[in-house]
Amino acid sequence: MSRAREGRGGGQARQGPGTSPTDRCHDTVRSREGHGAILVAVAVGSAVGAVLRYGIGVGAIHLATGGFPWGTLVANVAGSFVIGAAATLTLPDGRMPARPAVRHFVMVGVCGGLTTFSIFSVETLALLQAGLGRVAGANLLASLLLWVPAAWVGSRMGRSLRPSADG
Repeated sequence: MSRAREGRGGGQARQGPGTSPTDRCHDTVRSREGHGAILVAVAVGSAVGAVLRYGIGVGAIHLATGGFPWGTLVANVAGSFVIGAAATLTLPDGRMPARPAVRHFVMVGVCGGLTTFSIFSVETLALLQAGLGRVAGANLLASLLLWVPAAWVGSRMGRSLRPSADG
């Protein structure tokens, strides 16, 4: 996608066929780097993010009052902050331009291992910055209405697949 087509500074550029405001977050397809290098970067970043998530969870145990999931909240907020900063700073016209493998290491790998909430945040922000408030609102509402019920359904299914106590 050319700069003329995507606009600058999060403006309201017209979207061509097959493009979206979140395309700048997902640049693997247009990358000159091999998919193998990006895959390795994502795998290593995921391991780093998962270890960070575990450390945050362990560190938050002493804060656990009233059952509030402080570790999850901290991880989600931290991941959202990091992916928001990385998505902006590492663009080709950003303050710290980075190769796609580096962007994917941080945004998909580290942030993905740390939390899956982070990419949702940056995609919703991209929609808002593109002037697509209704789409961003629909994304927000659909996500909130579907995440917890999906977790509940998965939990119920998992329970139903466990071996019975008598057998």
